[in-house]
Amino acid sequence: MTDQASLARLASLPSQDPGFYDREYNNRANVPDNAVHMARWAQWSAGVRARGAYLADLSYAGEDSRHAQDETLDYFPAQRANGALPPLLVFVHGGYYRALDKHDHSFVASALPALGVSVAVVNYTLVPAVTVPEIVRQVLHSVAWLYRQADRLGHDPDKLFLAGHSVGGHLVAMLMAARWPQLGAELPADLVKGGLSVSGLYDMEPLRRAAFLQRDLRFSEDDVARLSPAYMPPASGAPLAIAVGELEAAEYHRQHALIRAAWPAKVAHPAASDLVLPDCHHFNVLDGFASPDGALTRAVLRLMER
Repeated sequence: MTDQASLARLASLPSQDPGFYDREYNNRANVPDNAVHMARWAQWSAGVRARGAYLADLSYAGEDSRHAQDETLDYFPAQRANGALPPLLVFVHGGYYRALDKHDHSFVASALPALGVSVAVVNYTLVPAVTVPEIVRQVLHSVAWLYRQADRLGHDPDKLFLAGHSVGGHLVAMLMAARWPQLGAELPADLVKGGLSVSGLYDMEPLRRAAFLQRDLRFSEDDVARLSPAYMPPASGAPLAIAVGELEAAEYHRQHALIRAAWPAKVAHPAASDLVLPDCHHFNVLDGFASPDGALTRAVLRLMER
């Protein structure tokens, strides 16, 4: 089957029943003990922050920001063994744009700083206080700010990578489709050197059809068209690693296959990974960041090997 034929097949919605999308995308209902996993995230994250040596609540807000209190990030610098500037991983959290916080995800920096990788965990304003297009703009500005602040913070601006979970994975793909020079003339077109999307979402139409989400997201058909990276050209040849839990809902596996078909050269790049993580659902899939030999830690390091 050709890539275009695969894309057309995967882009076809599997059901006209709105209840189908409520069931497929309701991760908390599909993982009844989700609170146990998020409590573990919180415990791990508190432990990472307790190590100290990180910068909390750095503001990336512009002077005209209306939500400056939300436009912040935490920065976990790498342990440097030589004089070279470390690469930076920018992590974007999930929560369907309406829940969770950077403090819930400090654990992404559990292992990477000791392996020579600095980590920034980004916050953004949640819906319904803002729209999803505004969230995309906020995250774009956070990455541009980190590029511009590289000298002050101590990372290599030419080694900036992304990772995100769930709708954070959607935002990673949007950032990899971004035309950076349009945001700032000094920003290079290949500002992002690679990305990792974990349980990402790349077509927003199913979310528009899920009533429990649409109440807050309020997606229009135009929103879906401009917020679905599966139907956008990527901005550069940077690799995109993708991961999904084996136990996740079928729709997450379809979304995973959709971006593989839509961006075949990026996902098939020698530095990229295409992972189906065994025995993992939508929450414990992130456990792969918690240790040096975790699957997600290894995927990040593989992206940075070039």
